[in-house]
Amino acid sequence: MKSSARNLSLIPNPKEGPVMPKLKDCTLTLEDRVAVLTFQRDDVRNALTGTALTEDIITTVNWVNSEDRVSVLVLTGAGSAFSSGGNVKEMQSQSGTFEGSPVQVQDKYRRGIQQIPLVLHKAEIPVIAAVNGPAIGAGFDLANMCDIRLASTRAKVGETFINLGITPGDGGAWFMQRLMGYQRAAELTFTGRVVEAAEALKLGIFLEVLEPEELMPRTMELARQIASKPPVTLRLTKRMMKLAQRSDLPDFLDLCACFQSLAHHTDDHIEAVNAFLDKRDPHYKGE
Repeated sequence: MKSSARNLSLIPNPKEGPVMPKLKDCTLTLEDRVAVLTFQRDDVRNALTGTALTEDIITTVNWVNSEDRVSVLVLTGAGSAFSSGGNVKEMQSQSGTFEGSPVQVQDKYRRGIQQIPLVLHKAEIPVIAAVNGPAIGAGFDLANMCDIRLASTRAKVGETFINLGITPGDGGAWFMQRLMGYQRAAELTFTGRVVEAAEALKLGIFLEVLEPEELMPRTMELARQIASKPPVTLRLTKRMMKLAQRSDLPDFLDLCACFQSLAHHTDDHIEAVNAFLDKRDPHYKGE
């Protein structure tokens, strides 16, 4: 059964499943097995420090990992920016995340913003970034942590840490070179230059660039296409894609055999085969 769109301010019927998580600076909706997390701090261009966005992202990913009703997660920003990354005014005043001794600050990084790459790296479903505007510094890194990135023509990206005399503290250097290769990642990181959407598309950072009014409709179209696939198999496939990045081929093939064996014994696999042979649309139950 398709779930109707719900905002976190609403309490779902217990018969529908677990209550959606309570968030502070984001809104979360769920419809057609697609969860959409929208950053709601346009007053600071959706900065990840000095707001509750980091905690909200972590809470949401942990929730979708344990929620069988969700097959795809979309991240996007409300307002003019996707995310401006770190709050520069807090850097200037050395407050919030940037307050304290070197030991204290590094501990805030480890226990704070660095939890985002760790939790997204363990996301069990596909994650799509709908980059509605500038994604700068940690905001750019956040987009790169997702599986797929679609962008508005208003989007800009930049690994701009060096322009502020700091290094990427959230793991951006790890994700960037895996996304676009070491040489291009090095150029963007060492220069700190900001890249317009069209160039980012050519570099392979974005899958598609769309007019602003087309971004979310196209993102949801893609998300629903993915979410229409067998839920259990989709999660197994996502795990395989991530494991492939860090496994030797013989070990990976062993895992593939195990995952494939599991998939062969799901009811959805039988339904998919029958639907294919009957030339009809399949109806999956996630079993």
